[in-house]
Amino acid sequence: MYVRRRRRTVLTGAAVAAILAGTTGAAVAESTPAPSATPTGDGARALCKRAPKIDHRIDRVLKRLNASAGQRGSIARLQQRVDNAKSAGHSEIATYLQDRLTFRKSLVTTLEQRQKDLAEVESWCKDHNGGAS
Repeated sequence: MYVRRRRRTVLTGAAVAAILAGTTGAAVAESTPAPSATPTGDGARALCKRAPKIDHRIDRVLKRLNASAGQRGSIARLQQRVDNAKSAGHSEIATYLQDRLTFRKSLVTTLEQRQKDLAEVESWCKDHNGGAS
């Protein structure tokens, strides 16, 4: 019985040592970055490929933001909600919605600038064979 317990302890210790040895090797492998982890280019080809989809998405968002109060997500609808909260005397709700409205209005400016930048990128892509050169 004493021999079995000793053998079991030795086998358990060997199994734990093997597991620890395996995990430390994996930890070392994870801590060293792979040689391809750093970018080698500027991603022009991928951006040229995705530019039409990005442009479509920006157009869709701008159309929604600039829509009438009947469109969910529009600035006009959120402005109406702010006005309704103020008229109902819900100042905390009105403040919260006003902050969202301020951000949404600034989002229009940002998206319009991105749309202009993207137009320049699409022009560059046409001149440079889709970013291949």
